[in-house]
Amino acid sequence: MQNQDDYLVNLFKPHQGSMVDELSVIIAILAGWGVMNFGFQVLLWFLAETPSGEGILSRITIASFPFNFWFTAQFLPLWFIILCVIFNLYLDRVSERHSRKRDRTYE
Repeated sequence: MQNQDDYLVNLFKPHQGSMVDELSVIIAILAGWGVMNFGFQVLLWFLAETPSGEGILSRITIASFPFNFWFTAQFLPLWFIILCVIFNLYLDRVSERHSRKRDRTYE
């Protein structure tokens, strides 16, 4: 029977090894999501020329839609899918690297 202390997880003080690498991948993906979602809204706010919020990004059109609408409605869901693929690829690499370190059978 194992000790209860073996299963404690603290995200602010991770154990060395795979947990540090997994946490860095999670933080990078969350930062990419936050920059695109909230950064674009801040960019719209900075570029607003009228009190109603219309600016240069509202006048640019893609497929007869304003760029800000296209970005929010089309690109952000696509960005989420891209981030999911990147997350899975990097997490697989981290898991494989640390399982090789544990096994030592691939050396």
